[in-house]
Amino acid sequence: MLQYNLKMWLYSICCLLLISNSVILAQQDNKSMQNKKTAQSIDKTIAPWNKDVRVSPKSSVSQTIGITDVIVSYSSPGVKGRKIWGGLVPFNKVWRAGANEATKITFSGKVWIEGKELPAGSYGFFVIPKEKEWTIIFNKVADQWGAFEYNESQDALRFNIAPQQGDYHEWLNYTFGDLNVNSHGKNSALLILNWEKIKLPVKIETEVK
Repeated sequence: MLQYNLKMWLYSICCLLLISNSVILAQQDNKSMQNKKTAQSIDKTIAPWNKDVRVSPKSSVSQTIGITDVIVSYSSPGVKGRKIWGGLVPFNKVWRAGANEATKITFSGKVWIEGKELPAGSYGFFVIPKEKEWTIIFNKVADQWGAFEYNESQDALRFNIAPQQGDYHEWLNYTFGDLNVNSHGKNSALLILNWEKIKLPVKIETEVK
């Protein structure tokens, strides 16, 4: 009789342990499911970083001057609290005048840049920032990455110009201004590079015959 009672007691203990473990496992499964649902909810609201997104976005601007189309294709870096001139963009070194690929400027017809003739076509646009005057470069190789393979022997046009103080621009951009339109003869506009507190105006002229 004693052995029977002992067996029943042990059997009861085992049943209690099994029930307890089942409850614990059920609670863990429920908590895991809740965590999974929470993670899925977060994933829906916070998308993963897309590698195709550029931190310096692509941009372009165009202007018809007379009957000549001018298109500027560039990438737009941000200041982001950094020192730009003499810092991120060193003085006395060739700069792509943007980010990523070199800035490209396309002219549908012959133009005069600061009074200097330049044939129709696409050009890589580079700048050498200096303490006072900056060097402006139109290079025959229009499509290149940065200034890493820049070759001075391929320059189509090079001249110096003084930068000006301008309004603050967090993101580099190009704009056109001072448009001068005539039905016959010279037409002109300023192409202006704006970034941080510097603006760099370059005069472009075309001719309508």
